Amino acid sequence: MATTIHPTAIVEPGAQLGADCEIMAHAIVTKHCELGDRVVVHPFAVVGGDPQYLKFDRTLDARVRIGAGTVVREHVTINRSIHAGKATVLGENCFLMAASHVAHDCEVGSHVVFANAALLAGHVSVGDHSFLGGAAAVHQFCRIGDSVMVAGHAAITRDVPHFTMVAERDDVIGFNIVGLKRRGVPRVAIAELKAAFQEVYFTPGNIRDVAAARLAAGAFETAEARKFLEFFAGGKRSFARARRAKEENEE
Repeated sequence: MATTIHPTAIVEPGAQLGADCEIMAHAIVTKHCELGDRVVVHPFAVVGGDPQYLKFDRTLDARVRIGAGTVVREHVTINRSIHAGKATVLGENCFLMAASHVAHDCEVGSHVVFANAALLAGHVSVGDHSFLGGAAAVHQFCRIGDSVMVAGHAAITRDVPHFTMVAERDDVIGFNIVGLKRRGVPRVAIAELKAAFQEVYFTPGNIRDVAAARLAAGAFETAEARKFLEFFAGGKRSFARARRAKEENEE
């Protein structure tokens, strides 16, 4: 079917819409947006609005890019970048449930799900196939890895490594085993991930140094385990910690 713009929807001149998009009644798509094919924007969502940044220059050509097949539900807000020529980016086939928020300069991968009222502050990255539970909130500049499960009402203020589950305040509670199996990750890779998790989180010392040493030693062969270890080499924030490790440090 052709792209459909319903009565009372606002699509500003200059917005770029792909094939077979649907912009429902009362939705707003600003001139700063680039939407891929089959993107659906539900009523009262605002895509490409100004960032919530006090020093923002509204004359800047800063944008939002959304990949094909992404669904934006009611009252979702996706803000454009604060930098000229830059964009807030969402990948393909994402699903943003009602009242979720993506702030300026976020980079969200593909096949990511935001439950109702999940919130990203500015400059957050979220990897492919991750899930943010209802009312979860992520601090600015945090990294959420691939296939991460964030519990509802979680408060994330640190980086969360690939393939893990995180709850409450930065508590890593294990691996996202269900998500990994659904993606067809082989058992040998899941076994190595569990071993790498134990090595990183329960070996005394700096977590970055431990991960780097295990990676350099070639102790793990699967791509998934190596990707998990490589995560700790990046970012500027500290890392969410395993719950048992936190409890031991507090004793």
